[in-house]
Amino acid sequence: MAWRTVVAAAVAAGAGLLPLVAAGHASVGAGHDLATNAMFWHVPAASAWLGALVALLARLRRAPAVPGLVLHRYHRLSMTCFVVTAVSGAMAGFVLVRPDGLVSRYGLVLAVETALLLAAGFGVAAWRRRRSGLRLVVAELLLLALGTGGSAALTVLVPPAFVNHPATVQETLLGYGLDAPQTLSRLVLAWRPDLVFLPAAVFAVTAYLLGVRRLRRRGDHWPPGRVAAWLAGWAIVLVVTSSGLGVYAPGTFSLHMVTHMALNMFAPVLLVLGGPVTLALRALPAGAHGDVPGVREWIVSLLHAPVTRFYAHPAVAAVLFAGSFYALYFSPLFGEAMLFHWAHQLMKVHFLVSGYLFAWVVVGADRTPRRLPHLARLGMLFAVMPFHAFFGVILMSRQTVIAYTYYHYLALPWAGDLVADQRLGGGIAWASGEIPMVVMVVALLVQWARVDERHARQADHRGDGELEAYNAMLAQLASRRD
Repeated sequence: MAWRTVVAAAVAAGAGLLPLVAAGHASVGAGHDLATNAMFWHVPAASAWLGALVALLARLRRAPAVPGLVLHRYHRLSMTCFVVTAVSGAMAGFVLVRPDGLVSRYGLVLAVETALLLAAGFGVAAWRRRRSGLRLVVAELLLLALGTGGSAALTVLVPPAFVNHPATVQETLLGYGLDAPQTLSRLVLAWRPDLVFLPAAVFAVTAYLLGVRRLRRRGDHWPPGRVAAWLAGWAIVLVVTSSGLGVYAPGTFSLHMVTHMALNMFAPVLLVLGGPVTLALRALPAGAHGDVPGVREWIVSLLHAPVTRFYAHPAVAAVLFAGSFYALYFSPLFGEAMLFHWAHQLMKVHFLVSGYLFAWVVVGADRTPRRLPHLARLGMLFAVMPFHAFFGVILMSRQTVIAYTYYHYLALPWAGDLVADQRLGGGIAWASGEIPMVVMVVALLVQWARVDERHARQADHRGDGELEAYNAMLAQLASRRD
């Protein structure tokens, strides 16, 4: 089976698990934003661990002598899944139980499930040390299966938090209350971690810095400007999702538009200038001849996959980037999405991904499957800019409130006039979008100048070589005459 097919199957399977995250106890009540985000990591990690264990068991039944590479990758995957499952499960469980519900039936079942999960994790460590036998794998599988059964049993019990801490309307919609008005100090200091974007940012920054360190240890150079751009891009993502700005953004349309612009335009420009794909291809080791492909081979294959070529097409990237504004805000989609935490998170992911895709095609430091001339990319950028400006102007002139039902349900006493706030959001969209556009124009012109300079140097080298060859020919002719 081709590796692209394997990746496509894994993505489809992971997408099939996501409805479980949005349909359980974690998705309702006070703190459901934290619990749902934690379950976003918990469910796929537990499923991947269980699936890998079943696959290893089937392999051991057919052939007890398992290659060392297979065992090494299983140990690495299972330990990663164990840590993610344990940490995310503890976070979600604490939200649903609270300290005053630890002695309830729900709390006792959760404690048994946690104990079984820890025992399975210790089984992974023991298997790694001993590397022996089918029995240890079967025992680990039974422990993990019993833990999964405990999770299923929790779905029929009422979480103590639902009884002891009834949720308000704001907590039902957001997971937390916004009774206190937004102030500069609260926007700066009132942090509430977004457990989807925060771990993703930590992983991305850590992996990037480890790659830079590997290059420098072997004497290769990596531009510090790219490191700064990558770190700044993820810093913006963290601020607009986990700081007070991210906490208050669902409360008013103007602050929501600030986060939208940051995720869709400011952060992606910096991230693509960091060149993460180029760094990965230079830092990751290539697989040995005849060996199972590794991460580096997967990246190369996915870069040339048909789906990547489709989304990297300039027309597709431009339509997703500019058309999303109109499709989302000038239809009922935005109002419906704001009523559900998982849909709001999906919206933010779309902002970041579509912005990254567009910036990658225009000014990305990494090569795209469809490399455009610099003049065409500059024209593409100027063609998109009017659509963004028109979007802001339409918002500022609109007389009806977008997502009125959602903001009416919130009923924030300090929110003020919804129409005026919406017009402020349109002004933010119109004004703030110009800054990243200017940054992209400058970056594109700099890249263009560097390419021309490199081509000029290459032409000079070729010219010098031709001149030397011509002089050598004349010298040879002169020697023949003598």
